[in-house]
Amino acid sequence: MGSLSEAKVGPEKFYFDSLGSGRFLIQRCDTCGLAVFYPRSVCPHCGGESLGWFEPTGKGTVYATTTVHPAKDAGQSYNVCLVDLDEGVRLMSRVVDVPAASVRIGMRVTARVEGAGGDAKVVFESGRGD
Repeated sequence: MGSLSEAKVGPEKFYFDSLGSGRFLIQRCDTCGLAVFYPRSVCPHCGGESLGWFEPTGKGTVYATTTVHPAKDAGQSYNVCLVDLDEGVRLMSRVVDVPAASVRIGMRVTARVEGAGGDAKVVFESGRGD
């Protein structure tokens, strides 16, 4: 089975290919200057069609969080959260370095790329977002 990025095209493929090589990149509109996430071809803020790529600081704040409790034989609890990056975009991920129930709204976090190739994803670590 191929990597996740093989099924993607355009900006989405570029994003996943970058993650696969260890780089977390988001877009910025060349017209209005606002950051954009999820990858796309047209700015959702102004309709501009020129979007460039940049590496965000990765620093952000947990906007919302929930704890997922799988069946007893299916593994440990984990969190799913929405994080507002300081650059002005929101993404869904996980805080991986603390127990799931310890993740709090307002917690400062810092992104890192976990995994490689088609398994790469952006996750967050707590207490490093200042």
